[in-house]
Amino acid sequence: MRILVLHSDVLPDAPADEQDTLVAAHAIGEALSSRGHAVALAPFALNIEATRVLVEKHRPDAVFNMVEAVFGQGELAPLVPAILEKLNVPFTGCRAAPMALAGDKPLAKRLLRLGSLPTPDWDEAPFHVLEEGRTYIVKSATEDASLGLDDAAIAGGQTAVRERAAWCKGSFGGRWFAEAYIDGREFNVSVFEENGEPRVLPIPEMRFENWPADRPRLVGYAAKWEEESLDSIGTVRHFGGEHHEPDLHRQMAEFAGRCWRLFGLHGFARVDFRVPENGRPTILEINPNPCLEPGAGFAAAAAQAGIPYAELVERLLMAGLRASDPLPSRSRVSPDYIG
Repeated sequence: MRILVLHSDVLPDAPADEQDTLVAAHAIGEALSSRGHAVALAPFALNIEATRVLVEKHRPDAVFNMVEAVFGQGELAPLVPAILEKLNVPFTGCRAAPMALAGDKPLAKRLLRLGSLPTPDWDEAPFHVLEEGRTYIVKSATEDASLGLDDAAIAGGQTAVRERAAWCKGSFGGRWFAEAYIDGREFNVSVFEENGEPRVLPIPEMRFENWPADRPRLVGYAAKWEEESLDSIGTVRHFGGEHHEPDLHRQMAEFAGRCWRLFGLHGFARVDFRVPENGRPTILEINPNPCLEPGAGFAAAAAQAGIPYAELVERLLMAGLRASDPLPSRSRVSPDYIG
């Protein structure tokens, strides 16, 4: 097939999280080429006519959507599937409406609560319902890649939260909210569409190794994007927990499946959890179209399930083609965890 890998238009001096999009796009192109597909790569421009011309030029059987941000803003990413839908072009990953819904974190948390799924308490500006004496984490309402997440994002009470949110708004722009901080274990649950149904991949725990006792356990920006930093070195992905904690892993898999149905997700997604001491899994956020760079968590989870990277990429391509069928078959996800 002819495949167009569409990626973010990344500037040469863009930060590491944006540059990673290009790394993933090239890896996807190489993977699809190795499976016998004819592949072209192109940056996305926010212009429906330019996209139409690009599609006419390449005449792809499908677009592999790797646009994680438009003008460097993740909240604009749903514009890409919206345009591709208008052009009737098959594409991979999540559709526009679910992507926009999951990408607005406070709105997504409201939907989780309506679906009786556990998520930490939260508040938005002007932060009137925050509890004094309780610890919160200040997060972007619409951006991923751990934007603005460092130790200073942990704040206690209304005054500290307001000050941190004001600083983040001035530094990064956009909306910011406060979420109750759970000092617990962290898990990332990767899900992808297989034969029209979501499949949960083996679930890793992100462990904080040799972590200073006086620091909050947080997978922040440095841990994700500054490979030589102590934060990156100290956050280590571990698989195999389902063998000694099967009930915990089964519950996370069930919750991830319910998120998939609730939000109407397609293609692939990641659901992030925190598990407090002696508590049940709590959903932090849902990430449609998570990072597909070969060294990232989604590819690592697939490898644990015996799915090589090139095969994973092709499976996601096939899922995108099935989702473009005018009469797709949609079965309810089984709650059984099959690694």
